[in-house]
Amino acid sequence: MTKTAWAAFSAARERYRGGLEQFSRVFCGLKALQQELVDRRSGPAYTVRASLVYNQALDDLGPAAEIRLILVGDNPGRREQETGRYLVGPSGKIAEGFFRAAAELGIDFRKNVLILNKTPIHTPRTAELKELCRRGGPELAGRAAETQRFMASLLLEFQRAFSASGPLPVWITGYSEMKEGGIFGAYTEALGKLYAAEPSLGEQVFLYRHFSMNQFSTDLRRQTMEGEGVQAALDRIGRSYRRRILGW
Repeated sequence: MTKTAWAAFSAARERYRGGLEQFSRVFCGLKALQQELVDRRSGPAYTVRASLVYNQALDDLGPAAEIRLILVGDNPGRREQETGRYLVGPSGKIAEGFFRAAAELGIDFRKNVLILNKTPIHTPRTAELKELCRRGGPELAGRAAETQRFMASLLLEFQRAFSASGPLPVWITGYSEMKEGGIFGAYTEALGKLYAAEPSLGEQVFLYRHFSMNQFSTDLRRQTMEGEGVQAALDRIGRSYRRRILGW
C-alpha cells in the first residue's frame, strides 16, 4: 500500500472498530435474544460470545498488504462470533477453495481479500435476522437497519482507500435478500445513495450468489459461455446481477 492508501485504510478500520463499540452500547438485551435463537433451533447448541462482530482479520493487515478484492458477505454466524473473523465457517471454506481452484484470478483468499459483511449482528442463520428484529421490536429493527447503513458506508470508504492506486473490485455475495423488502433492504438503499456520487467506483461493484452450498460456483458454471474465461464470466454475471438488484 502507498502511504496515502495505508492512512485511509487505517482511518476506515478505526471508524469500523469505533462504530461497533458505539452500537454495542445501545443494543441492550441483544445477546439474550440471540441466545434464544440458538436455544430454540435444531442445530448445535452454543453460547453466544459476541452480539456484534468486528472482523479482527483487518488487524493483521500492515502497509505491505496486497488487497486485490473486497468481498461482502451477509452477517456473522456461529464460527464468526467465536473467532472474531469473517467467513471462517463452511461458506468461508468453500470460498477459499474456489479461489484456490481459480488460479487464473491470482487471488489468495486469506491474503488478498478484505472481507466485510452487510451487518455485524450475529445470528445462527442469516434468515433469523428477521426473527431477531421481530422479537426485539421496532427499536431493535431500526438499529439493525442503522448497522447496515454503517457497513455500506464502510464498504465505500475501504474501496476508496485502496482505489487510489487503481481500480479495486467489490464482490457482494448473497443478493437475494438485497431486494426490496428483503433482510438487507437498508443496505441496498444505502448503497444506491452512496454510489450515486461515486459512479466510477460503482462500476467496480459486482453482485453474486452465496458461496454457501456451492451456489456461487454452480451459478458460475451454469452461466459461463463456451470459450469464456473465469474473469470475463465473473465480470459479466456480476454486472448483470448488480443492474438487476441495484439498478446501476
